[in-house]
Amino acid sequence: MKYLRIKKAKEITALLRRGKRIYGASLIFVYLPAEETAMAVCVGKKYGKSVQRNAVKRLLREAFRTCLPLHVPAKVLLLPKIAESYAYETFRRDIERILIREKLVERASA
Repeated sequence: MKYLRIKKAKEITALLRRGKRIYGASLIFVYLPAEETAMAVCVGKKYGKSVQRNAVKRLLREAFRTCLPLHVPAKVLLLPKIAESYAYETFRRDIERILIREKLVERASA
């Protein structure tokens, strides 16, 4: 499933102000209903040096991509919680649970 990337600071700020927040074990999921699927990841400097931040971003993007068997009509912002280590499987499980709980998709991915 393809999705658009949210890149403009204005869009991210609007999403943070007006979006609904759902707290998972490893991340905070912020979303607003929209016609197309769009996603952004915010990882600040408190998560470590650029190498660690970029690794967390890659894990979150891949976890989100694999949890999209169907069209998710929402703009989504993913904010990881600070942890000692980050794992793809933890992010994927959290995103999947949130998508199902919020009824953004009807079924879990395989």
